[in-house]
Amino acid sequence: MSAFNDLIQSEQPVLVDFYADWCQPCHAMTPVIKEVAQAVEGKARVVKVNIDKNQQAASHFNVSAVPTFIIFRKGEIVWRHAGMIDKGSLLRQLQAASA
Repeated sequence: MSAFNDLIQSEQPVLVDFYADWCQPCHAMTPVIKEVAQAVEGKARVVKVNIDKNQQAASHFNVSAVPTFIIFRKGEIVWRHAGMIDKGSLLRQLQAASA
């Protein structure tokens, strides 16, 4: 958890994708998340967190549905969304978090 906390303290926005291996919508989002990560390389970070393997992080951030996407900046949550979302919306939110 301390490595995770260090990661989200970044000046750059950090998009965290909370997912589970058994979650079909999570699997459907995987190519979108990869495209977003490529699009924001150098400007933001994209991290995937398996809620079954990282229950402490999921519990700490009240993740009760997957996928859940949270954007952190300097350790603070600046945006949160549960459920599927399109690439354009994710990119807009990351851009807004960078401003």
